[in-house]
Amino acid sequence: MATTNEKKGAAYRIGIYPGTFDPITKGHIHIIKRAVKLVDHLIVTVADNSNKSPLFSVEERVELVENDSAFLKQEGFSLEVKSTDDLLVRFAREQGASVVFRGLRAVSDFEYEFQMTGMNAQLEPSIETLFLMASDKYQYVSSAFVKEICRLNGDIEPFVSKNVADHLKKAL
Repeated sequence: MATTNEKKGAAYRIGIYPGTFDPITKGHIHIIKRAVKLVDHLIVTVADNSNKSPLFSVEERVELVENDSAFLKQEGFSLEVKSTDDLLVRFAREQGASVVFRGLRAVSDFEYEFQMTGMNAQLEPSIETLFLMASDKYQYVSSAFVKEICRLNGDIEPFVSKNVADHLKKAL
């Protein structure tokens, strides 16, 4: 994961963890907690993808991610949350990132992620993609499932923070 970014004469590794985060789940947080340990600085990137019709605005999603990941900054990790509507590899290059982290929950995620990784490598060969497998506890958790459970008045707090649960209940 070497990069040409320099900070005080040493290689400085910047990573990107992109997603729609509509909303952020405990599974996302688990991946963020692991990714932030592998780079000097992690940028959690909230995709402003109009094709997905998110429930929350990009500003709301950024705020929710910032709130749920704030404890990592307090623990001394270098992390920030940004949004983009740009091509991922272009955004990553502009940020000086050398690695993109992708979370995998199941084999069904792999084919899509594999194709995207191949396209990204063609567009920007200097940026590596690193897959992090979801823990057993979060392999089945998805933002879509959480929203559906909430719509049907189910208990979503095992899957999202109380803050996110409160926002979802108000939005739905």
